[in-house]
Amino acid sequence: MRDFFISVRAIALKEYKHIVRDPFTLAVALVIPLVFVFCFGFIIDLDYKHMQVMARDNDMTAQSRRFLQMMGASGYFDLIPSHSPLDADMAVYKNRFPGILIIQKNFGKNIKAGDLKNPARAQLLVDGTDNAKAGIILNYMSGVTQAAQRVFGFTPAVSPDIVRTRFLFNPELNSRWFIVPALATIIIAMLSIILTALTVAKEWENGSMELLLSTPVHPFEIVVGKMAPYFALSFFNVLLIFALAVLVFKIPFVGSFILYMAACVIFITGALGLGILISVLTRSQAAAIQFAFAVGMLPGFVFSGWIFPIENMPAFFRGLTFIFPQRWFLTISRTLFLSDAGFAALALPFLCLAVFTTAMIFLGVKKFKKDVEP
Repeated sequence: MRDFFISVRAIALKEYKHIVRDPFTLAVALVIPLVFVFCFGFIIDLDYKHMQVMARDNDMTAQSRRFLQMMGASGYFDLIPSHSPLDADMAVYKNRFPGILIIQKNFGKNIKAGDLKNPARAQLLVDGTDNAKAGIILNYMSGVTQAAQRVFGFTPAVSPDIVRTRFLFNPELNSRWFIVPALATIIIAMLSIILTALTVAKEWENGSMELLLSTPVHPFEIVVGKMAPYFALSFFNVLLIFALAVLVFKIPFVGSFILYMAACVIFITGALGLGILISVLTRSQAAAIQFAFAVGMLPGFVFSGWIFPIENMPAFFRGLTFIFPQRWFLTISRTLFLSDAGFAALALPFLCLAVFTTAMIFLGVKKFKKDVEP
């Protein structure tokens, strides 16, 4: 056991010196996480606000102006007045606005009459080329319409006292609370896999692997020794992302910090093991970096549930997500950030992460060939 730690320490120290002497590696490991956090944290916002909607008021009454005022005050719409029917027609054909509201004549008169058989009418034309935004506009407009009905003295079809909605864990439905806790999944997986994928491949290309193989060092000791410095870098990035999420983006963390750190350790180890496995199999930096990008970025963006809901995927791809650790760590991260769930609620994600990590370390050691010939 003592020899094991001596060997691991020597290899880790050697790898540490390589990292310190390579400014590119340090820049990738320390600068890219900051760039990703600030870019994704501030730029990606799933909350549509201040959408420009052209408004054509053909009634010009106090009621129509009140309705338009309520739309603008909601914060969801920025109304652009249309001064002629030609403006609205041109806006439709040129797709200049995501929506166009046309208030019909007698809008105010019909509201005053209160005749449900001859109600006040307005038409909303929505650009369907962006179906996601179109659906959001309709939802927002439905809320504005219900509020206007109450202001004008109409009773909604369903009384608000019958169904009361309360949003748990994210009361404001703030999309940053949804995006930022998942950034550690994307950044750590990508960096850990890419950085370690280059280590053994670099040794083979430089010819220094022959010197390492001439020593009485077991493949497991080589794998652990090479992973150790990158584990320290990745764990530092985890702490950095966590601090930025809580202090800069003001995202609450209400779960168990110990559970979160345990998940980070398992996830980082598995990602590093996958990077080692790639480098062992390819023995080429060019091939290793291509494989690393493919398995580090694509699953994180597509198959983790970060942006695209897993529940909406076809059955085959839903099943495929089970093999990617990004899915399980993202589930743990979001759950622990926004709720106080215990280990029992996260047993399956922890189990899947542990299985993946064990498999990657085992395969990396098993495929590590202690011979010079490929």
